[in-house]
Amino acid sequence: MLNVSTGGMIPVRRIFLSLLVLAGPTMAQGKNTPPPQEEITPPPAVIVPYDDKLARLAEVLGSVHYLRTLCKAAGADEWRNGMQQLLDSETGNEPQRKERLTAAFNRGYRAFASVYTDCTAAAIVAEERYRNEGATLATEITSRFGN
Repeated sequence: MLNVSTGGMIPVRRIFLSLLVLAGPTMAQGKNTPPPQEEITPPPAVIVPYDDKLARLAEVLGSVHYLRTLCKAAGADEWRNGMQQLLDSETGNEPQRKERLTAAFNRGYRAFASVYTDCTAAAIVAEERYRNEGATLATEITSRFGN
């Protein structure tokens, strides 16, 4: 028995059990405790210098795909196919980059889907401007970062 400052007595056994509880399950269980599991962390996201431009290009591709489909323009699926080729060639086994570019494509698609429900003159002008921006981006990316 221990004497504490309050004048009371605390059994040694109670102190020992309290220490075991505070020490956690590893000390209380002894040697039979399995080793802690290692956390599996995904590989860090790969970022290339032109990712911002690629994301904008993906957004433009999504916008043009929506507008050309809306206006029943010839080759409307070319833009989605172009996006798939971009994903295949740029992201390979980098799922985080693929997710970012896919999200950008979908963001561009949804942006125009929320504004245009019919093919109007403004939709045709927007599609033309976005095609021009996409061509400019593609040229910039390949001339600056291409092989």
